[in-house]
Amino acid sequence: MKFFSTRDHSRIVTASQAIAQGLSDEGGLFVPESFPQVDVEALCQLDYPELAAAVVSEYLTDYSKDFLAEAARTTYGEAFGGKAGHLAPVEGDTYALELWHGPTCAFKDYALQLMPKLLVEAKKNLSRTEKTLILVATSGDTGKAALAGFADAPGTAITVFYPEGKVSQVQELQMTTQAGSNVQVAAVEGNFDDAQSAVKRIFGDRALAERLAGNSHVVLSSANSINVGRLVPQVVYYFSAYAQLLADQVINVGDEVEFVVPTGNFGDILAGYYAKLLGLPVKHLVVASDKNNVLFDFLTTGTYNRQRPFFQTISPSMDILISSNLERMLYYLSEGDTRLISMLMNDLNKWGTYEIPEELLAKIRQIFGTGWADEDQVRESIKHCWDEHHYVIDPHTACGYHVFEKVAPAEGAKARVLLSTASPYKFPRACCDALGLDVPEDDFEAMRVLEQATNTVAPTQLAELESKPVRFEDVCDVDEMASYVESAAKKMATN
Repeated sequence: MKFFSTRDHSRIVTASQAIAQGLSDEGGLFVPESFPQVDVEALCQLDYPELAAAVVSEYLTDYSKDFLAEAARTTYGEAFGGKAGHLAPVEGDTYALELWHGPTCAFKDYALQLMPKLLVEAKKNLSRTEKTLILVATSGDTGKAALAGFADAPGTAITVFYPEGKVSQVQELQMTTQAGSNVQVAAVEGNFDDAQSAVKRIFGDRALAERLAGNSHVVLSSANSINVGRLVPQVVYYFSAYAQLLADQVINVGDEVEFVVPTGNFGDILAGYYAKLLGLPVKHLVVASDKNNVLFDFLTTGTYNRQRPFFQTISPSMDILISSNLERMLYYLSEGDTRLISMLMNDLNKWGTYEIPEELLAKIRQIFGTGWADEDQVRESIKHCWDEHHYVIDPHTACGYHVFEKVAPAEGAKARVLLSTASPYKFPRACCDALGLDVPEDDFEAMRVLEQATNTVAPTQLAELESKPVRFEDVCDVDEMASYVESAAKKMATN
């Protein structure tokens, strides 16, 4: 399996090269050249680690199958408490795919617990001996998941940037208390889009890359979903959900399923599209946005415009105006028109907006639906889900729940699955507020209030943050991020 850049077909790499490099030299994203059709019924007989190895091996063909099997087994076992890809019934033919049973209590764990193993093996496959510095811009959950995955991984270091004051107290402590000799964390004065754009510029800075390679023998790579090694493992849980629906006799083999996905950067839902391209019977994929509804506007009008107010909401991981993975979807549905993709991304970079042809929008809307929820609707959804189903959801999942309730099921879909993307205990104050409970100023007091009111228990890995010492207190301006990275690389070289 080869991988191409979305902006230039002449840039052809192996899976190992794509994962090690992260982003193509001209700024494009790597995409697989094809999608083999898999035996869905056979895959659905496997447990989660076996399923993960089988699905990932369809893309990463230059990795040994023995390595992938062992990597999946050690990734999705004990760390997920036997609940990897757990499907919970909500009502009727509606289910929640609980993706928050991993070590950092968010769906990002599915990729970011496996990806460090993939990167280390990629370097072995390529006989590369340089050190790799992972750069991450996070809106909340990716940062901690990446830090946890890469902590003390051989030959790597990781630097994470998050928007100052725009993540929850729990999310911030998850990052700033992270153990590991090779990790570094800094808050950025700005929002997530500012940090993500700066990281992309750093990756495109040839002079910086030459200095790092020459002075420190360090190369940069990414753990954001722009890296195909982040995206491919997420395909697996769509198959897992389908397998559980089959096992519970909710559907028969071949029946189509609709998925509603809370998303900001378009990576989580793009993984569902990858599953569909492999042959999983996905009827429809519904994008659920929060008040930063740039994806809703794009999917309804065909115009993408990031020149708009940025809202800080109670679903901070979705507070995004530049959805990087949308580029990959546009590439596929434009039938690999790299010239068009280059033009659109240039317009976005230069003018902050682009418009796609009507025929392309029509093709997109056959596969992707959309909806969004404002702050009040998110709170109402948390309360409604608890009152009606005694099921506690976090604000991101609540965006999806609202869309679930408002958007009619796709015709022909035999079941609907809502991706539950984070534990409610990552956002306990927002959940307490929505449920009409007392809202303490402190997240950990709010956890205890939520536990008592709902008879649920906060995950240990979140509750114990209250007593962990803070290791990182750096704050930098967006314009200082490149020099911060250079300092991190020098530190890495001396360790």
